[in-house]
Amino acid sequence: MLQIKNASIVHKKDLRVILQDFSCVLNDGDKAVIIGEEGNGKSTLLKWIYNPELIEAYAEGKGERIVNKERLGYLPQELPDDDKGRSVYEFFMQEPMFSEQTPKNLGKYAKDFHVPVDFFYGDQNMETLSGGEKVKAQMMRLLMAEPTLLLLDEPSNDIDIETLEWLEDMITSWPHIVLYISHDETLIENTANTIIHMEQIRRKTASRYTVAHMPYLQYKKERLAKFEKQEQQALSDRREKKIRDEKYQKIYQSVDHAQAVISRQNPGKARLLKKKMHAVKSMEKRFEREDENMTQMPEQEEAIFFRLGDKNAAIPAGKTVIDYSLEVLYTPDESRILSKNISLKMRGSEKICIVGSNGAGKTTLLRKIAKELLSRDDIHAEYMPQNYEDMLQPDMTPVDYLDKSGDKQERTRIRTFLGALKYTPDEMEHPISELSGGQKAKVYLLKLSMSGANVLILDEPTRNFSPLSGPVIRRMLAQFPGAIISISHDRKYADEVCDKVYFLTEDGLMSES
Repeated sequence: MLQIKNASIVHKKDLRVILQDFSCVLNDGDKAVIIGEEGNGKSTLLKWIYNPELIEAYAEGKGERIVNKERLGYLPQELPDDDKGRSVYEFFMQEPMFSEQTPKNLGKYAKDFHVPVDFFYGDQNMETLSGGEKVKAQMMRLLMAEPTLLLLDEPSNDIDIETLEWLEDMITSWPHIVLYISHDETLIENTANTIIHMEQIRRKTASRYTVAHMPYLQYKKERLAKFEKQEQQALSDRREKKIRDEKYQKIYQSVDHAQAVISRQNPGKARLLKKKMHAVKSMEKRFEREDENMTQMPEQEEAIFFRLGDKNAAIPAGKTVIDYSLEVLYTPDESRILSKNISLKMRGSEKICIVGSNGAGKTTLLRKIAKELLSRDDIHAEYMPQNYEDMLQPDMTPVDYLDKSGDKQERTRIRTFLGALKYTPDEMEHPISELSGGQKAKVYLLKLSMSGANVLILDEPTRNFSPLSGPVIRRMLAQFPGAIISISHDRKYADEVCDKVYFLTEDGLMSES
């Protein structure tokens, strides 16, 4: 059992309340997903539950966490710095239970996670693994420790479709508690039976949470129905109030006018009018009390608003964006052949997605394609790498990073854009290093938008966006008037954004159709 009592978390820098008086009980069989917009504190809550010391540098948490005899297993969103310099074998040796794994056990892990059987003993540096391979390595080491309570921060990030399907089965069949964060809506729809929704309302001046023991699609449906019903009732109450107030004003004005014109020669009638005015004012006070209980308009987080590119980004349908061929694709260190006879041709404003197994060479290929496109003068290409954090300036604020001119009007425009992406004025002044993964992704996408590019090269563009922002981001990319070449394991992204999907295999790019 996991029980949280009256947990409150406050950001130290701007004193923003991330969570207030949060209470929740999870039991064996509960598969709970934490959802909420970027920067709402989802990862902070998960860290606090695992070990309150993990958030002490930037947030203050208090409350009671009861885990009894549960063995907690925690998957962080990013590979810890201490592990980046280790070889794969050294990484696994950090887990004492690794030495007790039999060849049969390791073989099963290799099969489930779609890695070679000798993966565990590799001398490759952890930092040089693909994004999906890093997640797989962390998940396998975590499971070797035999935890009874899983705390997973973005376990679906960067892993291939086959492993995603295994992850869904693992979460569903896990006999104990799984508490996780994910931006993969399909994964959430297929696994979660409890929703923990963290919200920041009133322009992030107030926090709110909801715990609903139901599947995600049911939660969305019931939440929407509840808000619609509340909104209809609130509008009905306001209409009735308007009619009532208009009647009241007529009565008040009539009595007030009668008092003003009554003759001093008729004191009896004046006394009656005075009593009547007293009754009218008593009626007003009663109405004010009734108004305090009037149905309020539903409060929810404002949806992000963002447009990527303008009409100038459109590409003529007959223009060749790329006609690329590569006889052999090697690993970055050229120690192994990944694929052969690669060919890719795109015209006009096509949007394509490249998928394939982790380690197949998708990112390596995309880097080569990006190098060619970025050097072209007849198009304006921009590249969003998988680790775009490396291209951000961690010590700069979002405004300073995006401002290339220093012009006051330009900075005002950037602040307006960031506001549309739900940054508070305080967050606009935070160093980028203090932002969540999703907030960093928004900064980078805004950079692409402001660049005027008509060709976007995107490596996992939706990996850090919440299931609430995800539909907006996908719609924005689908409506981009230029061309997109991308890698993604996001099944909804491939369906809703891309015209074509290619599989990278040992024999080149194979069309889905």
